[in-house]
Amino acid sequence: MSQAPIARSIPGADPYQWLENRDSAEVLDYLQAENAYTDACLADQAELRQRLFEEIKGRIRETDLSLPAPWKDFLYYQRTTAGDEYPRHYRCRRPADGSLAIDDASEQLLLDPNTLADGGFLSLGAFSLSPDQRLLGYSLDTTGDEIYRLFIKDLHSGEISELPFEDCDGSLCWANDSQTLFFAELDDTHRPHKLYRYRLGDAEAQLVFNEPDGRFFIHCYRTSSERQLVLASTSKTTSEAWVLDAERPHDAFVCVAPREEGHEYDLDHGLLDGEWRWFIRSNQAGINFALYTAPQANPERAHWQLLRAHDPAVMLEDIDLNSTAHVLSLREGGLSVLEVHPAGAAPYRVTLPDAVYSLHVASTLEFDSPVIRLRYESLNRPAQLRQLELASGTQQVLKETPVEGPFDAQAYESRRLWATAPDGTRIPVSLVARREVFAAGQPAPLYLYGYGAYGESLDPWFSHARLSLLERGFIFAIAHVRGGGEMGEAWYRAGKLEHKANTFGDFIAVAETLVASGLTQPEKLAISGGSAGGLLIGAVLNRRPDLFGAAIAEVPFVDVLNSMLNPDLPLTVTEYDEWGDPRDPEVHARIQGYAPYENVRAQIYPPLLVVAGYHDSRVQYWEAAKWVARLRATKADDHLLLLKTEMSAGHGGMSGRYQALHDVALEYAFLLKVLGLATG
Repeated sequence: MSQAPIARSIPGADPYQWLENRDSAEVLDYLQAENAYTDACLADQAELRQRLFEEIKGRIRETDLSLPAPWKDFLYYQRTTAGDEYPRHYRCRRPADGSLAIDDASEQLLLDPNTLADGGFLSLGAFSLSPDQRLLGYSLDTTGDEIYRLFIKDLHSGEISELPFEDCDGSLCWANDSQTLFFAELDDTHRPHKLYRYRLGDAEAQLVFNEPDGRFFIHCYRTSSERQLVLASTSKTTSEAWVLDAERPHDAFVCVAPREEGHEYDLDHGLLDGEWRWFIRSNQAGINFALYTAPQANPERAHWQLLRAHDPAVMLEDIDLNSTAHVLSLREGGLSVLEVHPAGAAPYRVTLPDAVYSLHVASTLEFDSPVIRLRYESLNRPAQLRQLELASGTQQVLKETPVEGPFDAQAYESRRLWATAPDGTRIPVSLVARREVFAAGQPAPLYLYGYGAYGESLDPWFSHARLSLLERGFIFAIAHVRGGGEMGEAWYRAGKLEHKANTFGDFIAVAETLVASGLTQPEKLAISGGSAGGLLIGAVLNRRPDLFGAAIAEVPFVDVLNSMLNPDLPLTVTEYDEWGDPRDPEVHARIQGYAPYENVRAQIYPPLLVVAGYHDSRVQYWEAAKWVARLRATKADDHLLLLKTEMSAGHGGMSGRYQALHDVALEYAFLLKVLGLATG
C-alpha cells in the first residue's frame, strides 16, 4: 500500500485554507495524490468491484421504454439502450384509439444525450416543448458546475440553434405564442436572480425582473391549466409571486402578495366548480399551511378565500390540479398521503398496500385528463407507475420498474421502529432486510443513512444496487431525523438554526437503538450521508466515533463555519435561513460547536471514505479535502481514510448511469473491506 498523502499545514485557525486555491498546481497535485492513494488502497478489490458492478447492472433492464405520456397530438417517451449512459427522447403520433401504443412509423428522435455528451459529463436541465409542439427548448451543463447553455431545436427541420446567453440556471418557460421564452440568469454566487423575456429571432432578451436580495431565488413556470405563467421569488422562509396571462407574454407580471417575512406561499391555476380560479397554498394561518382560492382576475391576497383550513397535525405539502379534481399531498404520521377532491363528489384518500412507502403524483398528464399517474415504491417493492381514475379512485399499475434475474419482493421485510432522542422525542426509522436476517435475531451488518436538513423528506425508496448488500446479509435503515420534513414543518424547524444539534442527537439515538435492539453491533454499523447529510456524518463521527464501524460521506458540507463566513460563495447568503449568519457571535459559537472540520480531535475514528466533485458549486471540493487533511493529521488510529475527488463531476457525481454504478460498486466494496466482509 502506498503512503498516504500529507497535506501541507499552515499555522493559524484554518491550516488547510490553501486547498481552496482552485486549479493551482499544488492543489491539483494533492487531489491527484489522494485519488492515487485511494486506488492503491483499494487495488486488491478490483475483482470484487467488478463483480458488484456486474451484479447491479445485471438487475437493471438496460434496454427499456418509459411509459409514454400523452400531450396534444403526440405520445412522449424515452428509450434506454444497453451500453448507453443516457436515455434517448422520442415522440410518435398519438393513436386514434386513445391507447399508449407506440406508432413506429411516426416515431421521431427528439434528443440523444449520448451524442451530446460524447463520453464526457452531461446534465440535461430543461426539456421544454413549445405549446404548438414545433420547437424543443433544452439546456445543457457539460462540466457539473450547474451553469447551463440554452438551445432550441426545430422539430420539423431538425435545425438546432444555441441561444446567445451565458450564466443561465437551465430553466426555460414558454408562453402560449410558442415564440416567447422566459429564462433565468445566475449571479456570481450561483443564484438565479434575473428573469429575462426573449422572443425567438430577436437580438437581445428583455430584463423582466431583478431580485437584489441574496436570500431569494427566482423561478418561472407554467400553471397546470397552461393558461397562466408564475414568477416566484423564494427564500428559505419567505415567498413572493407574480402572475401573467400566458396568452399575453409581453404584459407586466402582477404581484399576488408582497413579501412579508415568514410568509410562504405558492400557487397554481385551475378549475373549481367550473370556474377558473387560483389555488394558493399559504402558511399565513399556521406552519402546516392552509389552502385558499381566488378569482382568476383577482389573485391578490385581499381576495383569498379559505378552501382547506390549517391542521396542526397534518402538513399540506403540495397541490396538483386537473380539470376534474384537485389532489392534496399531505404529510401525516411520517407518511405521504394523497387526498383527492373530485369535482362534485366526496373527497377520498388513496389506499396503498404497504405500511412504509414513498408516494407522490408523478404526472397530472393533460389538464383535461380523467386520470393522473402516481409513483409508488417501498424499501422492498420496485417503483410503480399507477394510474388513478380521479372520479372513482380506481388504481391500475401501468408499469413496475423491472428487476432482472431472480427477485421476489416477499423475500424482503420492511419495518418501522422508533428511537427516543435525548429530549424524549420519538424518531422514526425505516428498515429493510431479507426475512431470514430479521428472523435470526443476531446482530447483522447494517447500513444507516441520514440527511436531516432543508425540510427534505427521506421517504423509503427501492434500490436495485442495495440488493447487493441485502443479499450479503445487510440491514438497510433510514434515520428520519429532525431537520427533515418527514413529520411536517415543525419537525423541520426542530432541526435547523439554534436547534441543529437535534439532528445529530437524533441520529446517534437511532444508532444506539439499533445496537440495543440486537439488530447490529458498533463494529458492524456503517453510516452514510451526502451534502448536508455529509455534515451529519462528520458531526456524529466527532461526537461518537466509537458507535460506528465505517462511514461514507459524499460531497460533505463539513467546512460549515468557513463557508458560511464567505458570502461570495454560491448559496451562502440564502443559507443563513438554514444555519444562521455566523457574523452574529452567538451563531458563530453555535456553528463552531458542531462544524465537523473545526471539531476533529485526537481520537479513534472508524474507516472513512469521502467523495467530492471538483466542479461542485454547492459544496466546494475543498470542504472534503480540508476535512480529510485535518483528520489524517489529527486522528489517533491507522484506520483507512480515503478521499476520492471526481475531477469531471459536480454535486451529483458522475452523470452517466454506468459511471454512477461503478461509483456505487466502489463504495459497497469499501464497506465490505473495512467491515471484514470483502470476500462476500
